[in-house]
Amino acid sequence: MNIQIREYKDSDIQEMNRIWNRVVDDGVAFPQEDDLTEETGRGFFAGQTYTAVAEDTDTGKVLGLYILHPNNVGRCGHICNASYAVDADVRGFHIGEKLVSDCLVQAKAYDYLVLQFNAVVATNVHARHLYERLGFTQLGTIPGGFRMKAGHYEDICPYYFDLRTLH
Repeated sequence: MNIQIREYKDSDIQEMNRIWNRVVDDGVAFPQEDDLTEETGRGFFAGQTYTAVAEDTDTGKVLGLYILHPNNVGRCGHICNASYAVDADVRGFHIGEKLVSDCLVQAKAYDYLVLQFNAVVATNVHARHLYERLGFTQLGTIPGGFRMKAGHYEDICPYYFDLRTLH
């Protein structure tokens, strides 16, 4: 696979919704509970500071995506947040790493100073290892901060990356 990370296009929305909704439906990583429709997905992705897809340039297939947006407003508006989703069929091919790495560059380009993740589920070990390998710092643990689809609660681990350290 030849993977390119690029800004999304309207023609990507259907595949983006499918990938996003699969993560939502799994109920173990995203806080959302409602699937995106073509209409709500279009508005959701357009409403972000930046939305990108991972595309297999050999096939044109969208394999993953990320959204980048402010984490807060006003005096905390320099801190951004992001979410990543990779098609379940291609997990393990380092697509997530490419998405996160591009997101860091885009976040800095949009003049954010810090990228913060509010709710990384403690059991999401692949994501946590990736963030730590890329230089994110864990802020602590919030006991029982995430309600899993099965109904029990898991801890969440906030992370941050100081974008001023990127060259």
